[in-house]
Amino acid sequence: MSSQYRNIARVLKAHGSKGEVTVAPLRGLPLLVEPGMEVALTPPALNRDRFVTVDAVSDDGDTARVLFSCSSSIDDAEALQGCFILAHEEDIELDELTAAYEDLIDRDVIDRRRGSLGRIVEVMETPANDVWVIDGGPYGEVLIPVVSHVVSSIPQDGPILVQIMDGLINE
Repeated sequence: MSSQYRNIARVLKAHGSKGEVTVAPLRGLPLLVEPGMEVALTPPALNRDRFVTVDAVSDDGDTARVLFSCSSSIDDAEALQGCFILAHEEDIELDELTAAYEDLIDRDVIDRRRGSLGRIVEVMETPANDVWVIDGGPYGEVLIPVVSHVVSSIPQDGPILVQIMDGLINE
């Protein structure tokens, strides 16, 4: 059985002369890159392995400095700029409400009582929780707080089932 992969971060730029790069998690995800992980770098390049090991990680807050097994010089690091980092799904732990924003846009949202609400068109970050902006359904624009009693889980594909509280839409 082949492993499933998940896009978890992107290489922003080279950092220093020893092959380190600065990476940022994809919007909506925490930093998931850890030493010892085997990851895939995409797009692949002819002059490096597609699958590499994360040798070191230094968390810098919103970003991290990462050293991959394929990178030992500034030239190697610069060649990684713009690459996406994919991890084996079994190597990462996400709670049921964590998903990259890119995975949510255009997903259908269905309320348990009201039926289709439309599609996610935007994800707003707030200090308390994310808020999905839903549009294209019978209720016009609907704002849904991403909290466990409204959104119990986010499946990898297909519609997302929610149970919105009274007062969020005009019926």
